[in-house]
Amino acid sequence: MTAPPRPDRTLISVLAIIAGLVAVALAVVFFRGVAEPLAESTPAGVVQRYAAAVLNNDGAAAARYSTDGRLGTSHPDRPCVPADRPASGTLRVTLASTVEHADTAEVHVVLATSSGSGPFGNPEYETEAVFGLERVNGNWLVATAPWQLTLCPVPAVKP
Repeated sequence: MTAPPRPDRTLISVLAIIAGLVAVALAVVFFRGVAEPLAESTPAGVVQRYAAAVLNNDGAAAARYSTDGRLGTSHPDRPCVPADRPASGTLRVTLASTVEHADTAEVHVVLATSSGSGPFGNPEYETEAVFGLERVNGNWLVATAPWQLTLCPVPAVKP
């Protein structure tokens, strides 16, 4: 009598390796930490905090990073008017570069706006924008901001 053939364990081994790799990839995606905030003493760090405050509709926090109390209007020679900003959660801000001078700085960012969903995924468009910063009493503050990140005070309601 001959012994029954032993099952080929190669397929089981390959599937186990693939399952392990998938588990590791999922763990990396779900358990990675939030990116560390940039230093508040840098122009990029100020823009990061200002943009986060505007996206969270926190005017008081945004005003702390603004030079004129108008929350970084995109046109400093005109009064602040409410802008039709993208809805919360649809705008992503990515740092592109920083140009720093003695008392001014430009922070170049890429603004990615997503809208709805389409047959080929989430439609998104990107545009480059520039924040203008000034050094005031040793601190960097936003002097001008792109219109997408302008938060104007709510006007008083007339009775």
